[in-house]
Amino acid sequence: MPHESLWLKAALVYLVAAVVVVPLARRFGLGSIIGYLAAGILIGPFGLSLVRDPDAIMGVAEFGVVLMMFLIGLELEPPKLWSMRRAIFGWGSVQLLGCALVLGGGAWLLGAPGPVSVLVGLGLALSSTAVSLQVMQERRLMPTSGGQAAFAILLFQDVAAIPILALIPLLAPKVQAAGSHGIEAARALAVVAGIIIAGRLLLRHALRWIARSGSPEIFTAAALALVVALASLMQAVELSMALGAFLGGVLLAESEYRRALETDLEPFKSLLLGLFFMAVGMSIDFQVIAAQALLVLGLLAGFLLLKAAVLLLLARQAEVPGPERPVFALLLAQGGEFAFVVFQQAAGLKVIDEAQTSVLIGTVALSMLLTPLLLLVLDRRARRRERAAEPPTSPHALSAPQDAPVIIAGFGRYGQIVGRLLDANGIAPTVLDHDAEQVAVLRRFGFRVHYGDATRADLLRTAGAATAKVLVVAIDDVEQSLKLVDLVREHFPHLVLVARARNVRHWFALRDRGVMLIERETLDASLASARSVLEQLGWTPQEAGELATRFRAHSIEQLEQLWPHHRDEKMLVSMARQGRRQLEELFAQERAARGHARPPDPDEG
Repeated sequence: MPHESLWLKAALVYLVAAVVVVPLARRFGLGSIIGYLAAGILIGPFGLSLVRDPDAIMGVAEFGVVLMMFLIGLELEPPKLWSMRRAIFGWGSVQLLGCALVLGGGAWLLGAPGPVSVLVGLGLALSSTAVSLQVMQERRLMPTSGGQAAFAILLFQDVAAIPILALIPLLAPKVQAAGSHGIEAARALAVVAGIIIAGRLLLRHALRWIARSGSPEIFTAAALALVVALASLMQAVELSMALGAFLGGVLLAESEYRRALETDLEPFKSLLLGLFFMAVGMSIDFQVIAAQALLVLGLLAGFLLLKAAVLLLLARQAEVPGPERPVFALLLAQGGEFAFVVFQQAAGLKVIDEAQTSVLIGTVALSMLLTPLLLLVLDRRARRRERAAEPPTSPHALSAPQDAPVIIAGFGRYGQIVGRLLDANGIAPTVLDHDAEQVAVLRRFGFRVHYGDATRADLLRTAGAATAKVLVVAIDDVEQSLKLVDLVREHFPHLVLVARARNVRHWFALRDRGVMLIERETLDASLASARSVLEQLGWTPQEAGELATRFRAHSIEQLEQLWPHHRDEKMLVSMARQGRRQLEELFAQERAARGHARPPDPDEG
């Protein structure tokens, strides 16, 4: 059969398998990743044998991970990436070394030689960037605290893969000369430096020149060529292709072509990422698993449990919110695609024998297959706990569909003021509150409040979220308010969110989720009190009002400036002090211009 027809047949097999299996998986609530993995198993050597050599497609499929990392880089401007350096190198190194120590120690206790234990620990400590980021994007987890921490750790793992691969020859029976490692390291650093310098000096000008041609298809070709070139450069010096693409994306994050690049590359990323998951499904060696089932299953359960335990401890120290910790741990507990490279290279250098390599690779592939399924189990358990924790249904529960233009979630002190002002101006909002006793009391006073948990998508839909224009997030509990925002972003993205922030950290978390209309609950009340104090000390009401207005504007502007750096405590403190000095200098200049060297004394004539 001609070579061209073989490629056509293979392409047809992949596409038909994806088109049939993935929609079925999504229909049954299993998600697209499970669909692609199942499609790969179905057409692979241990299914219908329509594809007998999954390794032949893995090289092309891995380009989907490369494109994904490039697009993620486009979303992270250099200042924001710099602000994450503590999380990347701090929590990233703690995760990798902690998991490697526990897993490698476990292998050594089971009788593995020292070099094998080291590589088993390091290889299994790595997590799947492809699976984790795809799940986080599907679940809108990237802006959350847990999502940001997981992303920082995954980014560090891509960097750490370089020294891990360099370590393998040192553990081999015949060690390479030390000088060759120095040359390889210098060459790798030169390539990374070259990408950064060229990105700063040339990339934007080159894209501008291509854009002037006015041919959209040429710009798309240029975008693909850019990513391929970055990946090829990194591969040439045995570095992570995904890391090179990520660097290129970060360098272009501030360019005017960012959105155009995202639009052009997104379809290719989705298709190739799906192909990657299919290749993983095809690569699972069920013969090895069947022959050593107890060993593989024991190794799988042991490494997932040990790794998850370390990650849960890390999540607590990294201040990941409690409800996000199980998902954080489960996402990073799985093995990663880079473990395939580590174990295969170790086998090539005789550090690990072929039988051990097959077992380890099968275990890693199974962990990638299990992760989306375990997340579904976790989701169902969480929903059962929520239903069990709910009080008996209130007689004022929302039953009939509503059609008000505004929904208020939470009707405590804050929500009541919003609702009363709207009601006084002829706008009757749909109000939801989760406290049955509060609802009963408010209804006696004439408020149209319904009992219900606003963080439930079905209840929001009944409340009219599909047709409403505005949702006011007035829930007292910070974690519940953030959960509501995530839910609305996923199911009702058209809704304009107006939110109350309990404190500055809550404000930062809301901004991370794209909420723009945020008010801190104590700001205006505090400023009103400050105005009263100034008036009592001799300022006129007009002067006190102007000072309070300027202070308010400065406070809001400073929060916006601090927001990109809110995970960097040192930068946050430095910028806050600088902002306070600027405000003091501004007020001092205004006092001097008015002839007030000090606050006016009402007793002076």
